[in-house]
Amino acid sequence: MTESLTRRQFLRAGGLGALAVAAGLQRSRAAPSAAGITVVDQRRVKIHLAHPARRVVTIPEPAASMLIAIAGSVAPLAGMNRVSEAAVDEGILGVMFPQAKRLPDDVAGADFAPDVESILNLHPDVVVQWADHGDAIITPLEEAGLNVVGLDYGTQADLEAWVNIFGTMLGVPGRSRQVNSTMAQVLAELRAEPKPASPPSVLYFFTTVESLVPAGRGTYNDFYIKLVGAKNAAEAITGDQGAVGPEQVLAWDPDIILIGNFDSGTPAKFASHPAFGALSAVKNRTVYKVPLGGYRWDPPSQESPLMWRWLFELVQPARSTGNLRAEVKSYYKFLYHYDVSEAQIDQILWMGLNSSATNYGRFKS
Repeated sequence: MTESLTRRQFLRAGGLGALAVAAGLQRSRAAPSAAGITVVDQRRVKIHLAHPARRVVTIPEPAASMLIAIAGSVAPLAGMNRVSEAAVDEGILGVMFPQAKRLPDDVAGADFAPDVESILNLHPDVVVQWADHGDAIITPLEEAGLNVVGLDYGTQADLEAWVNIFGTMLGVPGRSRQVNSTMAQVLAELRAEPKPASPPSVLYFFTTVESLVPAGRGTYNDFYIKLVGAKNAAEAITGDQGAVGPEQVLAWDPDIILIGNFDSGTPAKFASHPAFGALSAVKNRTVYKVPLGGYRWDPPSQESPLMWRWLFELVQPARSTGNLRAEVKSYYKFLYHYDVSEAQIDQILWMGLNSSATNYGRFKS
């Protein structure tokens, strides 16, 4: 397949899961040489391993599910952050890989400060940690003699770098090429789609229960809102600067509102706010809970191509293919070697929470 692949050709080829095969890529495992493996992390630090990592502790939230997807197994995952464990429990990853529910989750605090003693007890080959949160959360690990892979976060380039780093670390670089090739193909196809003459405005919220925290300019949410032909209602603010009040949301009056998976917010809870009945998105029933699969679809992860497809269907319904469910099934087979059921797809897409939303019927089985 080439970058000129059309959406219908893409779907006839079997969707996301078929792209790696169509590109002629096969899963490969790097044979460790006498010199071992060298991983270059996002600090540009070189980490030398005698062999592919067999025991990995992950502290960044999305890292646990990505490790499983790249490895094709939960076996290399020795422990994870509690927030990662919550995503395992809330989503389908714990169903696909029930062993993940039994892994230690006491490796770090809420501020990502590592529990060095707990981590040492897990005897990891590698600890994956944030590289962009300061040295204080990395230095104690390195001083304890642990190999630390530092990661940045927030852009598509960072996501692709993670995939490459994990493939190198696990000794499966061919698998990383498959995943990144698939993402690149979907990006190319969506970028080639005609953009609406009057783009709808989309407002994404990280949280809506205790506080209203929107995604501004420069966030990953901003990236995919624009990718699918919409505009970010919170364009005037930069990043995730913090909470805003109801009056600011009313002033933005977005056409579409996305409720994230970082708290228990739902479209119904949001619409019940006494101030929000006047919002266009509430009146038009275009408030949606973002899907939750092997990981949350909101932030960058190995499942981001599915997020882009889902949002495209909502932003440009006239160009809908109606095949998102088939794409989820295909991609989960590719990512996790798992045959997801129709009921599980309903769960991933929050068909219950989104049942009364406009245009959501297109996602029914």
